[in-house]
Amino acid sequence: MTGKAWWQNKRVFITGHTGFKGAWLSFWLARWGAKLAGLSLEPTQPSLFAEAELAAKMQSHLGDIRDADLVMRHLREFEPEIVFHMAAQPLVRLSYREPIATYATNVMGTIHVLEAARATPSVRAIIGVTSDKCYANKEWPWGYRENDPMGGHDPYSSSKGACELVIDAWRKSYFSGHNGPYIASVRAGNVIGGGDWAEDRLIPDIVRAFEAGAPVVVRNPRATRPWQHVLEPLSGYMTVAQRLVDEGADWAEPWNFGPNTDDIRPVGDIVDQMVRFWGGDAQWRSEEASEPGKRIHEAQSLALDSSKARQRLGWRPVWTLEQTLNRIVNWSKRRQAGVPVSSLCDEEIESYVGAR
Repeated sequence: MTGKAWWQNKRVFITGHTGFKGAWLSFWLARWGAKLAGLSLEPTQPSLFAEAELAAKMQSHLGDIRDADLVMRHLREFEPEIVFHMAAQPLVRLSYREPIATYATNVMGTIHVLEAARATPSVRAIIGVTSDKCYANKEWPWGYRENDPMGGHDPYSSSKGACELVIDAWRKSYFSGHNGPYIASVRAGNVIGGGDWAEDRLIPDIVRAFEAGAPVVVRNPRATRPWQHVLEPLSGYMTVAQRLVDEGADWAEPWNFGPNTDDIRPVGDIVDQMVRFWGGDAQWRSEEASEPGKRIHEAQSLALDSSKARQRLGWRPVWTLEQTLNRIVNWSKRRQAGVPVSSLCDEEIESYVGAR
């Protein structure tokens, strides 16, 4: 992956910088000396962005990517070299309740960012962050490759497939010149780690329940997902950004960054391991018995094939799922004990980079 020296003084714009992945990326790049600006919604509380004191490390603008003029103004004023587009409506169940807002954010918001980048001469590379759920899910036992069809049963997944089609169209129509800018899309699995307090996500739900001394309620323990520590795909995104800047069009493609096959596990396995690592009275129960007619559709099986990233970028996962879950428990307990979140993030990145 890219090294610290390469990022020194690089001008980087991040949409969604107050979210879980965006805050981790912002912290990492700030630590490595990049000049950062971001546009995002107000962070929910508690917030990794706030607890890691990121407002002091970057230009932070609060706003909605559905506002095209706002996106254009902030991007052009900052004049970045690299744009990471991470802002999104990221939840499947919320997309059922708010489909219009989901498409407006994930599809039109992406168009607003790409148009702003197109109008900003300083931009050399754009990384569009989508999702493993962008693929037309056939419930296959093998992983999806970058050239498999886009699709999606639910509004969230469909919007991410549509987002990929938008990126591909802009790549071919506007970003294919010899002088760039160049654009790549990146797709990760179920990203987990310390500092995630989002609603309706498994690991945050587990940590909240255990911290409160309550059993965690799991709605779909047999669903299988590609679990990975948040730093794993971020290292891949940063590597692609460097290749786009240094080498150009050969890297302007879609990229999967998923975990090893052994770490594609059922939800029930994850909760069992979290109970073991947490200790004490930690426990969980299933709530699968809800009325079938009232249950929303969620994919049962989902996996990514990251062979391309392994072979062409030399990227591969560093931490096993067991190591990742153990680190999440330690991170959460140390935060509870009063260790500053910035110190926890520093240690996590230092350990990860050392392991690579």
